[in-house]
Amino acid sequence: MGFLRPDSPDIDFAQWSKGTRAEKIVPMARHWAEVGFGTPVVLHLFYVVKILLYILGAWLVVLTTDGIDGFTNVTSWYHEPIVFEKVVLYTMLFEVVGLGCGFGPLNNRFFPPMGSALYWLRPNTIRLPPWPTRIPLTRGNTRTWIDALLYAALLALLVVALFSNGTGPIPELGTTVGVLPVWQIWAILGVLAVLGLRDKVIFLAARGEVYASLAVCFLFAGPDIIIAAELVCLVIWLGAATSKLNKHFPFVISTMMSNNPVIRPRWIKRRFFEHFPDDLRPGRLSRWLAHFSTAIEGLVPLVLFFSGGGWLTYIAAFVMLVFHFGILSSIPMGVPLEWNVFMMFAVLALFVGHADVGLGDLQSPWPILLFAVVAGTVVVGNLFPRKVSFLPGMRYYAGNWDTGLWCVKPSASAKIEKNVVSIASMPQAQMERYYGSPETAQMYLYMGYAFRAFNTHGRAMFTLAHRAMAGCDENDYVLTDGERICSTVIGWNFGDGHMHNEQLIEALQQRCHFEPGEVRVVLLEGQPIHRQTQQYRLVDAATGEFERGYVEVADMVTRQPWDHTVPAHVLRSDRN
Repeated sequence: MGFLRPDSPDIDFAQWSKGTRAEKIVPMARHWAEVGFGTPVVLHLFYVVKILLYILGAWLVVLTTDGIDGFTNVTSWYHEPIVFEKVVLYTMLFEVVGLGCGFGPLNNRFFPPMGSALYWLRPNTIRLPPWPTRIPLTRGNTRTWIDALLYAALLALLVVALFSNGTGPIPELGTTVGVLPVWQIWAILGVLAVLGLRDKVIFLAARGEVYASLAVCFLFAGPDIIIAAELVCLVIWLGAATSKLNKHFPFVISTMMSNNPVIRPRWIKRRFFEHFPDDLRPGRLSRWLAHFSTAIEGLVPLVLFFSGGGWLTYIAAFVMLVFHFGILSSIPMGVPLEWNVFMMFAVLALFVGHADVGLGDLQSPWPILLFAVVAGTVVVGNLFPRKVSFLPGMRYYAGNWDTGLWCVKPSASAKIEKNVVSIASMPQAQMERYYGSPETAQMYLYMGYAFRAFNTHGRAMFTLAHRAMAGCDENDYVLTDGERICSTVIGWNFGDGHMHNEQLIEALQQRCHFEPGEVRVVLLEGQPIHRQTQQYRLVDAATGEFERGYVEVADMVTRQPWDHTVPAHVLRSDRN
């Protein structure tokens, strides 16, 4: 891995390019297993600097508050309720502007490195309302000046709150500074709710399941603020741990550890696989680490919540800090970095700083009601993954979420470039510009395929791509991950198939008028927690869905990344 240059696979390009898609994935998968994506060290340092700037920004914002003094005197104010409030809102602003999850080259976003604000302040870009036929005044998929002004209002309200002072002493919490005015929280939540009903992408980009839920806690009074925030954090951890009780998660571990910049020796990375280079399923080390980390995330937070202070709280807090730092240090694809930093801060600010506050201090039923709503969303998301995004479903890092693969002809790419109001070029064009040549871009395109195929759903997606393009010449298509389409046409992506399903296909069809066969899309649902199958749909952008069925999880986990022969069980087909 070079400092300025990527560590590229050593292949004979002319010979390699003659192979089938599966054959071309083989050397890329083996390279990934030993090296990861091969990102230059300077890019990892770039993300480290971004994390440090995020921390510094939060630090300086907090110090603008009257009564919070001392840059280095952190122990005197880190547990102040208003400090936690401001860190929550600051992180929401950081995310919804586009600087957090999904930022930069490690998310295949090269030019520019972010979208978000560059799209959502611009009318005529695409918006995706969650329930356009049920919620009045949300129909359509075109952003208006009103949408742009609402988004600007959200940013302004967040900035105003960040530089506001506290409301005064709260004896129950031992603070003389107080908390932010409640009207500011109501205003932020109200605008975010309206925005989210007009465009679900903005709500998801704001990480509403975390920061909006925590903001609701600030509407309560006294100890209820702390108790409610702790309960939300508890749901996040337990929800994520529960979703990892599947056969997918060990594949996430082996893939993530291969790309870990901290683990440099190749012989260590090989240990995460069953038998390198021929069997790249997760090895014993990956399976053990998957089970161990799931146990940590599912059990230690309970100790943290119920221990009530003392050495048991400190041990549990230390374990959770190490847990999140372990994820953070791997610089995972999609780069959910600041979220992990925030969760580390929440451990200290809530569970350590207010270890003496517990359920016995409840003053109202509102924290319990909030817990029930957030936890209920997680339950529904695990039972019916098509209905709930993996973010509010809190299926983080589980390897189990809705995904999509777009088979796009060059003529369709040209129509998207011409007819869709966007900031970025199509992924293939971005990669060619970034890597300097079509040959290198082609190679890294297949590195992306290898990454997707390392996850269980990737094996099914590439199998289903053959079915989607049946009757056509596959060489006429460029296979593009649905996340990359999202990145180009709606300004944000973070592994959520809900953003590139039929709704986005319809929005693009309205603008581009694709011919039948120009765009074929594979849509693969996440696995419900109580079933061992994943539903799929094959859609032509011009003519609609033409096949649906399911694949067995057992068939996916037994195959290699380059084995695209997962049996498809067809439930309905409209093929001629």
